[in-house]
Parts: sequence; C-alpha cells; structure tokens
Amino acid sequence: MRSSFTEPAAHAWCTLLRTGAVVLIAWMILLPIALVAQEKVSIRVDLAAELGPWKPVYSFFGYDEPNYTYMKYGRKLLGELSALSPAPVYIRTHNLLTSGDGTPALKWGSTNAYTEDAGGRAIYDWKILDRIFDTCRDAGVKPLVEIGFMPEALSTNPEPYRHTWPQGSISTGWAFPPKDYGKWAELVYQWVRHAVERYGAPEVESWYWEVWNEPDISYWRGSPEEYQKLYDFTADAVKRALPRARIGGPHSTGPASDKAAAFLRAFLEHCTRGRNYASGQTGSPLDYIGFHAKGSPVVVEGHVRMGMRKQAQDIVRGFEIVASFPELRDKPVIIGESDPEGCAACSARTHPQNAYRNGTMYSSYTAAMLHHTLDLAARYGVRLQGAVTWAFEFEDQPWFDGFRTLATNGVAKPVLNIFRMFGQMGGERVRMQSDGAITLDDLLKARVHEKADINGLASRGPREASILVWNYHDDDLPAPDAAIHLTVDGIPGVGRVRVLHYRIDGNHSNAYSIWKEMGSPQNPSAGQYGQLEAAGRLELLSSPGWLRNEGGKVGINFTLPRQATSLLQLSW
Repeated sequence: MRSSFTEPAAHAWCTLLRTGAVVLIAWMILLPIALVAQEKVSIRVDLAAELGPWKPVYSFFGYDEPNYTYMKYGRKLLGELSALSPAPVYIRTHNLLTSGDGTPALKWGSTNAYTEDAGGRAIYDWKILDRIFDTCRDAGVKPLVEIGFMPEALSTNPEPYRHTWPQGSISTGWAFPPKDYGKWAELVYQWVRHAVERYGAPEVESWYWEVWNEPDISYWRGSPEEYQKLYDFTADAVKRALPRARIGGPHSTGPASDKAAAFLRAFLEHCTRGRNYASGQTGSPLDYIGFHAKGSPVVVEGHVRMGMRKQAQDIVRGFEIVASFPELRDKPVIIGESDPEGCAACSARTHPQNAYRNGTMYSSYTAAMLHHTLDLAARYGVRLQGAVTWAFEFEDQPWFDGFRTLATNGVAKPVLNIFRMFGQMGGERVRMQSDGAITLDDLLKARVHEKADINGLASRGPREASILVWNYHDDDLPAPDAAIHLTVDGIPGVGRVRVLHYRIDGNHSNAYSIWKEMGSPQNPSAGQYGQLEAAGRLELLSSPGWLRNEGGKVGINFTLPRQATSLLQLSW
C-alpha cells in the first residue's frame, strides 16, 4: 500500500520528531538544574524566646500635599490606614502654613492660615486647617504636625512665593525665615490654642509637633543658627499654649551625608547645652528626635537596582549621633521619612529607577527594611518610636504612573498590603532565625546582591503567632522560587494549630498585575474598578488549614517567589 505521505510531508514530520526529541532531552537535562537552582531555606521561630513588645513603628505616613487629605480618595485611604491595626496611625504633611487658596498640586499645598491687613496686623483663618484636621479625626488618625512653611506675609523674601514644579527650584518664598520671630511665635501659639479648643487638650497632647522639614537643604533658606532660633521660638510658643504638647526636630536629611550629620549634631548640641534664643536659658524643649533616611535606586542594564544599603547607612549614622548624647538616651526617635529614595512626586514615566513602586519589589523592600531598622535600634540602644513612610495618594493622576503612593485612584497597591500584614502582628516579638538571611553587617558592607535576603519577623500573643517571611533582592530580575521549611517551636500542648497564609506576589494582593492583564486601562469600567479594588485587598494564598502539634512544634513547607511576602498566622 502506497503511503499517503508525500516526500516533503515526510521530511517535515521527521524534522518535527527530531525537534521534539531535542526539546525533550533539553527539558530532561535542565529540569534537575532548575530544581537545584531553587534555593532551600530553613527558618525557625521560637515562640518562647521573647525579644520585647512588638512596636507599631510602621504606623506613620506622610506626604507633601495636605489638601489631598480631605479629597475623595484621600479620605478613603486615611480610613484604610486607620483600619490597619489597633495602634494609632500618625499623618505628617508639609505646607500646613503655606499661603494660597487650598488648590493642591504636586509637591504643593496651602491653607492661608496667616495673612496681614494693611496695617500689618495678623489675620488668622483656620478653615482649611480645620478641614484637614477634622478629616484626620473623623478617619481615626492623628497628626504629626509639621509647623511650616512660612506664610507669604511673614517671609523675609516672599517673591516669587509659589514654585512651578517640576520646572525650576521648589525653594521659593515659603522657604525663608520670618521677618518677625515674635509674629511667627504668636501664629504658632494661636494655632495650638485653636487646636486645643477644637479637639480638647488630651487629644492634642497625643499628637506630635515638629518644626519645619529638612532645614539642612533648600527647604530652609536660612542658616543653621537661624533654624535653631526658629525652633526655640516655635517650641516656646507650643509649650506656652499646651505645656504637655510633644515637640521635636530637626527632621533633617539622611545623616550618612557629613553635612546632614553635622547639622543634626549641632541641633542636638543646641537643644541640650546651647543658649535658647527665645528664653535666654540653657537648652530647648525636645520631646523626640527626628531625622530622615533614604535609599538610592538606579537602573542597571535595563532593570531597577535598589539601594537599601544607603538607607541603612543613614539610620546607622543617625542612631550613632543620638546615642552619643547621654542626656538623650531615653528620648523617642522618629525617622520622619524612611523610604527607598527621595522624590514621591517623580513618576516612573520620567524617572525609570522608580519602576519598583507599582509592584511587589516595593512591598518586599519595605518588609526587609523594617526588620533592619528594628535591629539597628536595638544595636544602638535608641528608643525608636516611628518610621514615616512618605507615601499617600495623588488625585487626578494616571493609573499606576509610578508615583511613590500607597494607592492609585482609590485602589490599593501591593505596598499597602505589607502594612496590613504588619498591622496583624502584635503582642511580643519573638526570635526568628533564617539560614537565608542577609545580616546587618553584610548589608552595610555591600548590598543585597549575591543572594536574596530571605528572612522574617515573628510575634506572638496569648493564643496566636504571626510570622512574616519575605524573599527580597536589590535587583529586580527573575529568579527561581525559594523552598521554605518553617519550624515553629514553643506552641502550648494542644492537638491542632490553625493556619492562615496571606501572600503578596504576582498573583495575590496585587491590583497592578490585574490592571496590566486588563490592558492597562486609564478609564476602567465600573466592573473593572470593582475587580481592581478586590485585587488590592490582602489575599489568602490558600484556604485555612490545620496542622498537628507534635511536642510543641509544627512544620510548614511552602515556596516563596522572588520579591514576594507571606504572613502566616497560627492560632490554637
């Protein structure tokens, strides 16, 4: 019988068979290599080894644009931040005393709280400030009140007053010292008195107050000594209005810079031993110490490389300076901006190194950086009170444009879910050891480059434990999943343990990946918006399960993709 194959068809069929054989052989060869490449990591949590209370230092957030506070998505996001955990959430904003009509813009905001009549007499108008602070009160969050910037009528160099971001310098008339420190002090005094009358002394005593922002760079167009004078007159006015108010500073830039370190040290020297410009006495009120810490991402061979080492170096130098003053040993420290880099209002479209902001690299970085920050505070013996994430939301901006935000158009980004994970932890922090961890010393000597930082944080309550695990690397490149073997010791003598496993990765708790699957719409339909909102919530990796308690110990195996984070909650 004659074959139905023609010669060309037979040749094509043989070629296909040969190609298939080659592919099969290659797959058989590469499969063991792929399995070997999957890093195996053992993590052990000892619930009996308590390290002290789990402190919600993560519950601080900030942004330049105060007028976004009471706008549609601003209100929504404040409510979500308030719901993170039982711990108070603090909100820090620039421009609370800036002159203007309250119209927001990138790196700009205004309240018009202070103007003067033709005779130079003060006119106070609290309407916009009240709207901002009322919104915080209604959402259940508290202000970290930044006292600044300079009203136009008080500026020693008022014109031009408003900047034109992103063109030109932002350092315009609002950045200059007051022409009359007495009038400035009276403005601050009247503001604090008004806050007490509106919200009550106990509530305002629970806030933090600060003087200015980053006065060691172009945010302040005066000398360091003029800033110290501003601080003295401001602190004196706050304490006269409310003696138990908490005020601090200087919220200078990252102390890894010698100039910033010298500024911070000189300020602390002034507050502890210098002559007070307002009272003439020695020292100035200082209820907490604030400085900033920033990383430095870059683009390398087409991918983002983070700069966690730089942020850690800022924190180290700041803690070293604080610890060098014995009289400040018990003072709280607030890292007033603690972020992967410096410009929240710079999108990834114009600054490609900021492309990390939409996806899971931002969330895993934030988890790993919190761990290093807590360990550095313990190493230097400082009383860390908070680390402000300088991120909020921008109204009327393109979807997922790569701004440093927690949400876009009312939809949570993956990074917001890392704070939801933090918020589910509590009680006592307990010891956690991982053979895949990058040590503090390794980070400070180099960066997270040769291998990933696969590590975590753990806490326990009376009948529960929370275990956070991340797989972070400075380079945003694909890599095999890590195979995690987690052992939890110290569980009381019960038969079974319930496990909830939450996950942030490419497929879970990630509205950005869903948005891209939709085709990256800039005008999502109502149905698409609902999908995006749902995808922005914290998701379980799988259904709740049960494990047998074997002599006070349980073991859990799971895989963790690169830049992913898991939260395992055990209860009994």
